[in-house]
Amino acid sequence: MKRFFSTIKNIFKIEDLRSRILLTLGFILIYRLGAHIVLPGVNPNELSALSKQTSEGVLSLLDMFSGGAFSNASIFALGIMPYISASIVVQLLGIAVPYFQRLQREGESGRKKINQITRFLTIAILLIQAPSYIANLRIQLMHTPGAIIDGGMFFTISSTIILTAGTMFILWLGERITDKGVGNGISLLIMVGIIARLPYALAGEFVTRFEQAGGGLLVLLIELVVLFIVFVLAIALVQAVRKIPVQYAKRVVGNKQYGGVRQYIPLKVNAAGVMPIIFAQALMFLPIMFAGFSSEGGGFIAAFADYTGFWYNFTFAVLIIVFTYFYTAVTINPRQMAEDMKKNGGFIPGVKPGNKTVEFLDDIMSKITLPGSIFLAIIAILPAFARLLGVNSQFAQFYGGTSLLILVGVILDTLQQIESHLLMRHYDGLTKSGRIKGRGSVSAM
Repeated sequence: MKRFFSTIKNIFKIEDLRSRILLTLGFILIYRLGAHIVLPGVNPNELSALSKQTSEGVLSLLDMFSGGAFSNASIFALGIMPYISASIVVQLLGIAVPYFQRLQREGESGRKKINQITRFLTIAILLIQAPSYIANLRIQLMHTPGAIIDGGMFFTISSTIILTAGTMFILWLGERITDKGVGNGISLLIMVGIIARLPYALAGEFVTRFEQAGGGLLVLLIELVVLFIVFVLAIALVQAVRKIPVQYAKRVVGNKQYGGVRQYIPLKVNAAGVMPIIFAQALMFLPIMFAGFSSEGGGFIAAFADYTGFWYNFTFAVLIIVFTYFYTAVTINPRQMAEDMKKNGGFIPGVKPGNKTVEFLDDIMSKITLPGSIFLAIIAILPAFARLLGVNSQFAQFYGGTSLLILVGVILDTLQQIESHLLMRHYDGLTKSGRIKGRGSVSAM
């Protein structure tokens, strides 16, 4: 405890770090306040029907991602998911379309152009999703007199503009946190929204255990223990690495190497971090979004509106595995690693430099990514099993799934950022080892 308070004191001694943390907290406060500002023309006291709709199924997940803004009919109701969807499309275009491939190779100027295209695509998606949200809002509140003061065309147009501006403002906040704050802005805002729903979920489970399903305090304690175990497993997944030995020469004369020192390349089992699960979840939201945020009816939409169903979880797991391989390929470049080793007089014992080293590293990454992606997919679908075992719908979402993995990944990443500032200025880190393993370079958002 003494070490903890000492570390907090050291954090506020560093002016740059102190200002970054305070600025980040300020932006988060703005984000949370915005989640409670209701759209003009909507009575905030008459939203019980909308809250009931978002208490179950995929819409409850969407509401959690927005930090409750969706069920509040807030100006931030659509959250950041439209930007995530646009990012998926642009990154997939980078694989198939030569124009985007060329932009990726142009460095900083190309990155700025890609970001601009992503923003325009985000606006296009919002101009489709916002009217759908407003139509669903009308349907849910149609039997509540006075819920919407004036539901005419002006309300639709003005609300569409406000919802679009709200999401773009969240994007701006995220970028400011990345540039001026502690980093990982978009991911951090998603995490804050998830944490904001945790007290409501815990309260709902408390009511379920003591008033409805029964079991009382004992069952609730067992659930919390299981949640802690899953949390530890998620941390282990984020931090797990395989070390590849590399022999470096101390002295090189001509073509001969004299002496040497052995070092290791730590290759993460889950090099893609939480990005695959965020992107997979964004795609899983698309069917219900195109259905106008309504889960009524049958067939395809109904199957993908129930996050406890087989087809929803099967598709979700497959998407996570695919995106894990995709992001690993984006973030880990075996050829670049092999070239860097060669330039520094290094080699992997038993493997020839050059193409053989590239093939070896690529093979290792493929082998360790498969179990990592499967483990990630299993943790992601655990909420479905928790729900089937009688856990409250909202609380079940924290038994693994997108929520828990995002919490683990972003918290470790943020702590790593803070610790790097402390160690750089010769202060003790947040742990005795002085090393917190975050998601590394996987902060594409």
